[in-house]
Amino acid sequence: MQNQQHKFSVAPMMDWTDRHCRVFHRALSARALLYTEMVTAEAILHGKREQLLGFSPVEHPVALQLGGSDPGRLAEAAAIGAAYGYGEINLNVGCPSDRVQEGRFGACLMAEPALVARCVAAMQATAVRNGMRVPVTVKCRIGIDDQDSETDLQRFVDHVTGAGVTTLIVHARKAWLKGLSPKENREIPPLDYARVYRLKSARPDLTVVLNGGITTLDQARGHLAHVDGVMLGRAAYQTPYLLADVDRDMFGERSAVPSRADVVLTMLPYIDAHLARGGRLNNVVRHMLGLYHGVPGARAFRRHLSERAPREGATVEVLREAVALVEGARATAELAHA
Repeated sequence: MQNQQHKFSVAPMMDWTDRHCRVFHRALSARALLYTEMVTAEAILHGKREQLLGFSPVEHPVALQLGGSDPGRLAEAAAIGAAYGYGEINLNVGCPSDRVQEGRFGACLMAEPALVARCVAAMQATAVRNGMRVPVTVKCRIGIDDQDSETDLQRFVDHVTGAGVTTLIVHARKAWLKGLSPKENREIPPLDYARVYRLKSARPDLTVVLNGGITTLDQARGHLAHVDGVMLGRAAYQTPYLLADVDRDMFGERSAVPSRADVVLTMLPYIDAHLARGGRLNNVVRHMLGLYHGVPGARAFRRHLSERAPREGATVEVLREAVALVEGARATAELAHA
């Protein structure tokens, strides 16, 4: 095992893994490594930085994912991210969307490994906090379009590791840059876990994290026989309570597994503080809709939040009411005094 911190992580997901989602996921697992949504270097350099980069200290360990292809701009953005306190800066070389391609970043950069190497080298030179280097990592695919042989992947890996990268997060599917939507690129190209296993075998010096198609902790444990870490995406978002078992099952922690009601109790002060700053209830609870997935009453929980949380002036009472539809009177009384 090269890096215990990367043993289990939640993938960066656009429109989903914002700061509120990450606080919710942290209430479920203290050990999972969390990632931001992809933020472009240009947005950081010219946008509202606190809005884009601000996060709660409880989110640690948390990594910032950047998008871009200009070494100088990425270096500036990486320096800013490091100063904000992120524990890792990750370069997105895996997203296949048309919008991302138009900006010349994401998966299309796999066709330009020398450029990616220049980008990560520049980022590593500036990603420094308190005199210590903040690790720079790369998230990529196993290939793109017709450049999808193991030789192509090895060439890409040789370039980025030659520039100093020691951790690679590999989505075990190729990406078709034309003809498939981002959703189709997550489902249609076949998974090839064995190729990622072979990459790790060939490069034991690297920390290799496997991403793509993993939906359960049992599956995750199986992959850990071959790679250093696993990254879950949609499964962690849509069925988030699986994260409650991560600390015990993946890291051997002996702390008690929080109940779903415990997680809600943990979230209440955070939500109250968000509302006090002028935020809306739905900013937070939209990420909690799957908390009771598979439990009788889950549909009523989701419906109540979906209908009432977006309303102007909605308070945590809406969340308490939703929990009562599943948990009953006892949990409702506990939440009422929180």
